[in-house]
Amino acid sequence: MRPLRYSINVTLDGCVDHQVIPADEQLHRHHAANLERSDALLFGRVTYEMMEGAWRQTAGGTWPDWMDDWMVPFARTIDGAKKYVVSSTLDQVDWNAELVQGDLGDAVRQLKQESGEGLSVGGVTLPLALAELGLIDEYEFVVQPVVAGHGPTLFAGLSERLDLQLVGRHELASGAVALRYQPRRVTA
Repeated sequence: MRPLRYSINVTLDGCVDHQVIPADEQLHRHHAANLERSDALLFGRVTYEMMEGAWRQTAGGTWPDWMDDWMVPFARTIDGAKKYVVSSTLDQVDWNAELVQGDLGDAVRQLKQESGEGLSVGGVTLPLALAELGLIDEYEFVVQPVVAGHGPTLFAGLSERLDLQLVGRHELASGAVALRYQPRRVTA
């Protein structure tokens, strides 16, 4: 069974608005390495469309003018990755992607049953639903040394507490700290 890993940048006050996160070269390298540990990416519609708009290589094989050279390895990683998209509003997807149909829990369990290194999920709404279903095997919160004071927050509306165990910690030069957790398994 391949694990489902969730990684997200979060401010000290729990904001997950990507526009308030200071993105530097080391952060991009860190997230590219995370993505390389997976066979596929799992996105909701909003995250899929946001990522496609930012990281898809043009038909001519070029990258957007705004992209710095140090962003290209991350862009190549996400551009080339297999993607699964959960959406009730999209009829079709491309960008090396396919739609996830039917019951979310059943569909994701089936994806996890396939052989491979793992699945990576990003975004806010889909990971909340997956956490509610108990389907996330690893959580990574890259805590940024920023207080946003506004914006969407991590796991807003979660119905039950997540009991997690720290399994890894990595400090970035920017002052951000990547904290990896796994759900505590209740033993009888």
